[in-house]
Amino acid sequence: MKEGMGKVAVGAAVIGAAAVVGVAALVVRQRMKTSGRWARAMAIVKEFEEKCGTPEGKLKQVADALTVEMHAGLASEGGSKLKMLISYVDSLPTGNEKGVFYALDLGGTNFRVLRVELGGREEGIIHQEFAEASIPPALMCGNSDALFDYIAEKLASFIDEEEQRFHQPAGRQRELGFTFSFPVMQTSINSGTLIRWTKGFSIDDAVGQDIVAELTEALRRKGVEMRVAALVNDTIGTLAGGRYTNNDVAVAVILGTGTNAAYVERAQAIPKWHGPLPQSGEMVINMEWGNFRSSHLPLTEYDHALDVESLNPGEQIFEKLTSGMYLGEILRRVLLKMAVEASFFGDVVPPKLEIPFVLRTPDMSAIHNDSSSDLRVVGSKLKDILEISNTSLKTRRVIVELCNIVATRGARLAAAGVLGVLKKMGRDSLTEGGEKTVIAMDGGLYEHYTEYRECLESTLNELIGEEAAATIVVEHSNDGSGIGAALLAASNSLYLDQ
Repeated sequence: MKEGMGKVAVGAAVIGAAAVVGVAALVVRQRMKTSGRWARAMAIVKEFEEKCGTPEGKLKQVADALTVEMHAGLASEGGSKLKMLISYVDSLPTGNEKGVFYALDLGGTNFRVLRVELGGREEGIIHQEFAEASIPPALMCGNSDALFDYIAEKLASFIDEEEQRFHQPAGRQRELGFTFSFPVMQTSINSGTLIRWTKGFSIDDAVGQDIVAELTEALRRKGVEMRVAALVNDTIGTLAGGRYTNNDVAVAVILGTGTNAAYVERAQAIPKWHGPLPQSGEMVINMEWGNFRSSHLPLTEYDHALDVESLNPGEQIFEKLTSGMYLGEILRRVLLKMAVEASFFGDVVPPKLEIPFVLRTPDMSAIHNDSSSDLRVVGSKLKDILEISNTSLKTRRVIVELCNIVATRGARLAAAGVLGVLKKMGRDSLTEGGEKTVIAMDGGLYEHYTEYRECLESTLNELIGEEAAATIVVEHSNDGSGIGAALLAASNSLYLDQ
């Protein structure tokens, strides 16, 4: 009996030991599987980082390529991916402008009307006021008269409510600067035909029409006495706004949802300009630099896929690497690959991660900027946006690093773009007089994404070198586009000599 019980006990012990060994093997297998997955995830990150590399030599190649394209775009229409549009702005504000001027800023589904009172060199901007309105969806795809009548009505009520002191002297018409941020072929300082709508607008009978004539007719129909003195886009408005407060401003860059740049060019350096040489000898060029592309740009599989699936494949490649519309989407695509190929978020791919543009750049900025010890902002963003909970600190750190890779590449390429413009202007090295060149920057990405802004500015210093960097200044030009349009109405006023 004892012997039998002993055998049972030994048998039980063996089975127990086997079970322990089995569990241990399972744990080891699980760990190997986990470490295998982690290794795969890290391999994806490493490859992405290498492909996004922007060493100084590469950035200088990008800058040189941009300068070459600028020359080509100025030589002939269609000569380059860069449109290098002639803006007909040949006199920027000086700071001496006086009087009350208006601006209408139509850049998307909202528009603003502004009134600015200018007091000349001594007093500067004495007073500014604005009203904002959204455009009803029905008017975004209706007809031209309906849209412009709606805008003219809002302008009329803005003027009706103004104080007596803003009224124009007898015999003088109100003057307006019109910021219209859609593709336009400009024909003079205050005329231009609409090439196509973007941003969800689709009003067929306005395409090919002079957009200023459309607005002027609507103002007449609504009984508003007002002359459109200048038609500009937001980048040129930013340049004008910057120049008003600082005479050294020569370049404007917008880094927001999209990106663009404008700068002051010598009129003689524009072969495609066949008009009379302006008195100032200068002409502002709207580069439309978002459409720049070059074999030197560090493109990854994620960028190629994003471009192919976009509304404008093959277009705006530089914008797709550097601007706010796309940075968060690039991050999402990398995370999705890690989830699919390396089970980065567990066995199931989070469904929300498969939705294009679900991860916006402001969210990416908040993740990148998280300085808490447990990266709780990263955790809460993953939970709120992608419905991914219980992420480890190790996982969160990797996500912050991915933000850094995407933002660093974008910011360094934007800095290379600025260098390319400075090279074209001959302002990229120390001049004998040591004159300053100020770059007016605006846009939500530049303003709100701290790491992006700081990386852009430090990269520009690195590229230009310590000596010349002392003469290059980057300034935030807040709301340049609205005020800038009013200032351009002032510098192109019919009543300048009065």
